[in-house]
Amino acid sequence: MVEQASYKQILDSLTTAVIVLDYQLKVSYLNASAESLMGISSEHLVGKSIEVCFGVKDGTPKSLQEALEENRHFTRRQVCWKLHNQQEVTLDYTVTPTPEIGYITVEIQPLDRLLRISREEAWISSQETSRNLVRSMAHEIKNPLGGIRGAAQLLSRELGDSQLEEYTRIIIDETDRLRNLVDRMLGPRTPPDMESLNIHEVLEHVVSVVRMEVQGNVEIKRDYDPSIPNIEGDKTQLVQAFLNIVRNAIQALTENQEQQDPNVIITTRIKLRYTIGRINYPLVVKVSITDNGPGISKDIVGDIFFPMITGRAEGSGLGLSIAQNLIGRHYGLIECNSETGHTEFAVYIPLGKRHA
Repeated sequence: MVEQASYKQILDSLTTAVIVLDYQLKVSYLNASAESLMGISSEHLVGKSIEVCFGVKDGTPKSLQEALEENRHFTRRQVCWKLHNQQEVTLDYTVTPTPEIGYITVEIQPLDRLLRISREEAWISSQETSRNLVRSMAHEIKNPLGGIRGAAQLLSRELGDSQLEEYTRIIIDETDRLRNLVDRMLGPRTPPDMESLNIHEVLEHVVSVVRMEVQGNVEIKRDYDPSIPNIEGDKTQLVQAFLNIVRNAIQALTENQEQQDPNVIITTRIKLRYTIGRINYPLVVKVSITDNGPGISKDIVGDIFFPMITGRAEGSGLGLSIAQNLIGRHYGLIECNSETGHTEFAVYIPLGKRHA
């Protein structure tokens, strides 16, 4: 016979959010997926009215009470719930009453999550296609560059005119510049040297570097969760990735002459049962880098992680592309949401054992 504790373990393993209510519509139980959806632990909800979980404008609590009284099952599609933290989610939910024991089971399937997963799968695929294209183009470009540079060096040795030698020096310098640009587009050539490290050590190193660069012109705020366990990662590559993102935010702030009280906030949190691509991870660390700058143009916000895409006149369009590549080497992903006065880069890195 399966014990009660085993039932709880089974329910906690589900990707479907499950909430159990008593006949007074008070929360009796919610599984781990429901906690993640609601953004609050079961300890804070058990014994409280379902109305604490979300807004009542869609009539959900009344429908639940009627379902219990009439012993009626029902399903609602594409309902918008406003959660306790004012976040809105679109979801389907199914209600199953058991009036003989006075409980209602609510099974919830967030549509936002499914849409996000589908969008991420397509985006990851297009990123991989882009990287393969860049690699192929880079090799085709570097080969003739090497020949041009070598020919310019040989020509320089044969010339006796200093003015003509100046021309060959320009050729050599420009071919070197193009080769360095191609190397940056390719990103690191060595695989990450994985070790156990504290994500906050990486972030503190980044903060110390950018604080020296901004000289107090931009306020850097931190909101860390100290309970986050160590991750497996390459410290050098992670520092580079986060440095690129934070610098991008700072540049957006400093280039906006009308910016008032410019600041960047770095936040760390744990996400439960989070899907990246097609893989569902029990625990993921989320690092949010948020600035109060002018935002990113809607015309390019969906493409900013591709090489050479930038909204800045002086930008190279490589920093965010390299950051995405480096986080991808850690099985993670970077997302961006931007509007005027609030731009967030959310970095997700899996914790613990990775499995398909």
